[in-house]
Order: sequence, then structure tokens, then C-alpha cells
Amino acid sequence: MKNYRGLVGLTSLALLVAGFMAPTALKAAEPGDSAQISTLLADAKAEAVQLKDDSSDMESFVRSKLSWVSFADKVQMIKGHVNHTGKLLVKLQDAEATGSPWQRTAIQQIEPLLKELAANTETTISYLNENKEKIHFPPFQEYVKANYELATDLEALIRDFVNYGEAKQKYERLGKKLEVTD
Repeated sequence: MKNYRGLVGLTSLALLVAGFMAPTALKAAEPGDSAQISTLLADAKAEAVQLKDDSSDMESFVRSKLSWVSFADKVQMIKGHVNHTGKLLVKLQDAEATGSPWQRTAIQQIEPLLKELAANTETTISYLNENKEKIHFPPFQEYVKANYELATDLEALIRDFVNYGEAKQKYERLGKKLEVTD
């Protein structure tokens, strides 16, 4: 889980450096960014933001006196976000071949983190269903905290890729404007 945090920053930096250092001939041979993938990544980003927010809410619940019902409602919302993000990932994977190298990398890096988050969410739900009276005990609190950390990492990963794509498009538009004026 902690490896993803370092990976997010390194991935963004590596993509940025590679974009500036790649020879022009190499760039011409690469497929361009897929508008469909960019749109799906933006949708996944929006879903990941909601997922992170709901996970943050649930994480704050462990410091309250709320009943198990509040946790159950919130974890079902989280499960819905995870499932919806999973559906977006399937669409991304279906379109992966049409994407640019950075888009394919994004899709490949989202999958394992989302799978881990989905498994952790299911474990959290199972624990809650079997231990309604133990929601304020350390084991459940650890599940909730892990979910929040995974949701935060997923949101950061997707956000960084979407931001990279937007910056790349802007850079390319500016480059075309300079070519026209020369």
C-alpha cells in the first residue's frame, strides 16, 4: 500500500521527463492520446474523489459514537464507488490498445490498486456484518484506515495521470501555436 504513494510521485515525474526528453521522431511514431481514454480517466478521477471523501468520512466515524448502521450505510456507498470505478476500468482496458503510452501505463497501474481496495472493502463489510458490536475496536478501525489510505492513493494516482494528460495537451497546443507563428 505504501509503495503506491512513492510510485505515484515517481510515475508523474518519469512521465514528465520522458515527454520532454523523447526525440521528435520517436514521438511521431507513438500513437496520440485517445480522447475516449482521457474522458474515462476523468470520469474515474471524479469517482475516486467521491470514494476518497466517503472513505474519509468513514475513517472519522471511528472516532465517534456512531452506531454500526452509520458505518454500514457509508461502506455501501464506498462499495458503490469501487464497483463504478471497476466498470470504468473495464472500459479503459477495452480501449487500452488505442491509447498513448502514458494512458496505457495509467490503466495498468490503476488495476492492482483498485483490486486491493475492492478486496479490502469486502473484508471491511464482512467484518462489520459479523461484528456489529465491535466497530470501535482496533481491528475494524484498522480496516477502515486501510480503506481510506487505499482510496487516497487511488485518487492521487488517477489525479496525477489526468493532470499529466491535461498538461501534455496544453504543451502540445502551445507548440502548435509556436509552429504556426514561425
